[in-house]
Amino acid sequence: MRTSDAVTFDDVARAHQRIAGHARRTPALTSAAVDTLTGASVFFKCENFQRMGAFKFRGAYNALSQLSAEEKRRGVVAFSSGNHAQAVALAGKLLGVPRVIVMPADAPRVKVEATRGYGAEIVLYEKNQDREKLANRISSERGLTLIPPYDHPHIIAGQGTAAKELIEDVGPLELLLAPCGGGGLLSGCAVAAKQLSPECRVIGVEPAAGDDATRSFKTRTLQTVKDPQTIADGARTPSLGNFTFPLVMRYVDDMLTVDDGELLKSMVYIWERMKVVVEPTGALGACALLEKKLDANGMRVGVILSGGNVDLRAIAALL
Repeated sequence: MRTSDAVTFDDVARAHQRIAGHARRTPALTSAAVDTLTGASVFFKCENFQRMGAFKFRGAYNALSQLSAEEKRRGVVAFSSGNHAQAVALAGKLLGVPRVIVMPADAPRVKVEATRGYGAEIVLYEKNQDREKLANRISSERGLTLIPPYDHPHIIAGQGTAAKELIEDVGPLELLLAPCGGGGLLSGCAVAAKQLSPECRVIGVEPAAGDDATRSFKTRTLQTVKDPQTIADGARTPSLGNFTFPLVMRYVDDMLTVDDGELLKSMVYIWERMKVVVEPTGALGACALLEKKLDANGMRVGVILSGGNVDLRAIAALL
């Protein structure tokens, strides 16, 4: 099987069945102010209302639920700046799976505290350490199954259920905007969108400081970035993955970037106008629309608000 075939719409549909009753079917909200500003009919998929506050729960629950009984008994290890950490911690708690989470020492405090609150063991690492190598070492030493944050077919299929629900709930779209870090959400949603709304253009949005996916898309060659400095902490990934890169190349129509100033402005706009708390990474797709990085006039547009786990002290300092 080619890696561009690693996740199909059937995989997304089966993932949706697995997470039913465990993940929330989050609402699709609209805003007259946004529609007036953009000239489009915009539907926001509010994954900030998902369990643990982000879309990551979908993929984590789908992946952990498919472990064998022995794998569940031994436990799992994951590495994450925050939202995948919380997702694996919560999914593991619900499924009775022990979990160890490798997190950066400077991760947003709200995400560290939430992960610990779900009962996971946390291992912190410093900037000069390779988190993936550390997680692999722990996996080998303790016999734990590694659950990567984005580059796994079960994770990708789970994330794609967000777009599946959105299109089922609001009807066909002409444009879908999704944040992009490692590409799990973007590629999964693109797979679902192309099946349910074939004419829909799918566009990924990432921070300008971490534009590896955009460069990869434009050059058709996998590009990397090292520890990008951006307020979109969920998009500080070094590159797309072995699975997500081919899926993005096959199903995604374009990539855009936004800078941190634009992102902060758009996030505050959503807070003030829609009364919805969204984190910087979660506002990437909305930012591209609100800052008019593309012409959406007259279109039916879907926007994935991917999460709402905001470090209020850090954001207050920026504001």
